[in-house]
Parts: sequence; C-alpha cells; structure tokens
Amino acid sequence: MTQFIKNFFRREDGAVTVDWVVLTAATVGLAGGLGVTMTDGITTASTTVSTAVGTKTVDNGN
Repeated sequence: MTQFIKNFFRREDGAVTVDWVVLTAATVGLAGGLGVTMTDGITTASTTVSTAVGTKTVDNGN
C-alpha cells in the first residue's frame, strides 16, 4: 500500500486534468458571483422600465 501511495504522488499523468478542473471551477464560481451581483441591478432596471411603460397612454386615433 505504501508503494502505491509513493507511486501515486510521483506520477504526473493527471496534473493537466486537475489544472483544467480548477480553472473551470474558478470560472464557474466567478460567473455565479457575477450573476448574483448583477441580479439586483437588473431587477431595479426592469422595475423602472415596467413602471415607465405602464404609465404611458396610447392614442388610438379615435
């Protein structure tokens, strides 16, 4: 068992895979954080637009 562990830590076969997994996880985390941060601003903007459009009247030409 000790020999297996020593060999496992010496091998570098999966190092690139681990790098890509870490980079992908960081990208997903940053995108999620950005989405959470932008949600409040988007909600405020859509509410403002909804209120502005809802208070307008349309002249049908009658």
